[in-house]
Amino acid sequence: MAKIIRSTTERMTRFCRKIVPVNVRWSVLEKVSFIGRFFQFIWDRILVCSVGKPGRYRRIPLQDYPLMPATATIKVDELDGDQPSVTGSGGYDADSDLVSLKISLLGDCDIGKTSFVIKYVGNEQEKRSLQMKGLNLMDKTLFVRGARISFSIWDVAGDKGSSDQIPLACKDSVAILFMFDLTSRSTLNSVVGWFSEARKWNETALPILIGTKFDDFVRLPPDVQWTIVTQARAYARAMKATLFFSSARHNINVNKIFKFIMAKLFNLPWKVERNLTLGEPIIDF
Repeated sequence: MAKIIRSTTERMTRFCRKIVPVNVRWSVLEKVSFIGRFFQFIWDRILVCSVGKPGRYRRIPLQDYPLMPATATIKVDELDGDQPSVTGSGGYDADSDLVSLKISLLGDCDIGKTSFVIKYVGNEQEKRSLQMKGLNLMDKTLFVRGARISFSIWDVAGDKGSSDQIPLACKDSVAILFMFDLTSRSTLNSVVGWFSEARKWNETALPILIGTKFDDFVRLPPDVQWTIVTQARAYARAMKATLFFSSARHNINVNKIFKFIMAKLFNLPWKVERNLTLGEPIIDF
């Protein structure tokens, strides 16, 4: 009996020794086959892309994005005062095609600042303006080739009580217009104080020096005109500002000033011509 059991055990051992190597070889072959199929799959995908065969890729549709207003497609010559305009709520619109530009006006009382702005924005916009103590806000939005450019104009009254509004008016402004009456040298002298105060709150805004009431200025004696022109040019150089003589009554250089601002801010190909001729509206830079 013992011999039978020992014989049977020996035969089972020899059988198992044959099975195990076979199983090991089969396991290795199976792994190799799997790896081969995987690399074949990758190769097929690479081959499809390289030879241009159609694959199952979804085409993403192109969006019709609006042109940004800051591109060179905008021509400054198109930004005249007779462009269609609307009044917004302070120029703070969330639309992606709107660029809002804040501009501040500083100067003494009764020098024509408000008349200057009304001439540019129009009577309808002036009626809808937002008036605060010592501050008047007016908007004008230009439509240029589908883009909207909104000027938010902050007019500081100029009296003693309005000095508290200077920080609010100057903060975030892209340009500050320092204005004086061409027939009053005292208002020109006051520009120094307005400029000094404005720079406390905004050191980067584009400075522009503007003399108003040019139509009355040309009636002054030539020697008085020359004195004012010389002093105004000296102030403009000290402020590193461009000097304009203007008249709201006759619309002299009003639109041109805002076109100049646009050209400077967006580096557009438009240049203002210098004019130093006495008796004509001075433009100096």
